[in-house]
Amino acid sequence: MVTTLPTTAAATEVPADAGRTEVVDQVARLADLVEPVVEQLRAEALGAPTRGVVAYGAYQSGGWWTASLLGRSGDPSDAVIGDGKPRPTSLLEAMPATARFLDGLGLDFMWVRLARLEPHSYLWEHRDYAELRDTGRHRLHIPLVTNPSAVLITAGARVHMAAGALWRLTPSQAHGVCNTTGPDRLHLIADVYEDDAYRALADRPHLRDGDAADLPEMTGAQRAALLSRAGQLADLGFTTAAEQTLLRTYYAYALPEGGAYDLIAELHEGRHGDADARRWREAKAHLLARP
Repeated sequence: MVTTLPTTAAATEVPADAGRTEVVDQVARLADLVEPVVEQLRAEALGAPTRGVVAYGAYQSGGWWTASLLGRSGDPSDAVIGDGKPRPTSLLEAMPATARFLDGLGLDFMWVRLARLEPHSYLWEHRDYAELRDTGRHRLHIPLVTNPSAVLITAGARVHMAAGALWRLTPSQAHGVCNTTGPDRLHLIADVYEDDAYRALADRPHLRDGDAADLPEMTGAQRAALLSRAGQLADLGFTTAAEQTLLRTYYAYALPEGGAYDLIAELHEGRHGDADARRWREAKAHLLARP
């Protein structure tokens, strides 16, 4: 039995034609969840015997942990996502309510995991699926524990993925995530192949009032001040702190795609660090590669 309930049309929803078409294309609510089911999923996730492993280190500041529930090997610590028919891991076998929920969705899963983002942590701007074969796939998020400072950045907007709903993310588009104050953000994330069951679930993507907010444009004066501050940190020997100061601009301003990486390259070029500038331009190309 499918445990999701279709959302009903309401004045608080923001349809795709209300000025947020690009945002809704990239992240949107699909369905509300029955609250007792959410409570069961949350309890099992919080009681999981492992925090998981740190994966995709180049994409993050630290503090991003994942544990696989359905994966290629049955090992919850196998966190590198790939195509194929997944196997239940030993962790999912210890989470019967979660297993029932996933089975009830009736979807064709590629991978399912628990993902934890600690306070003061960032997933830098990136795209996913670049290394996978060309086929229709989508990412579903079920927030289990979250807070207002835990937001997704995409299409020049901040989106808070609230608990109690099933969300769709298009991770082949540039995006990043931050949890600036905490507590931990804990999501159940499922990568699924597109089929009739998925299309039925995703037939009315939408946002509600308060889900998304536009980021401001960065002024020339703000850009100069940020580069100056980063340069001062670098002069004191805190190069990583200088770079992360500029990486975090992605979460505060509506930048062009890869704009934060360009700022870091500009910082190093201004200090005659051509090798470092080249390294960050290569990182930009890698992290933002299109599928």
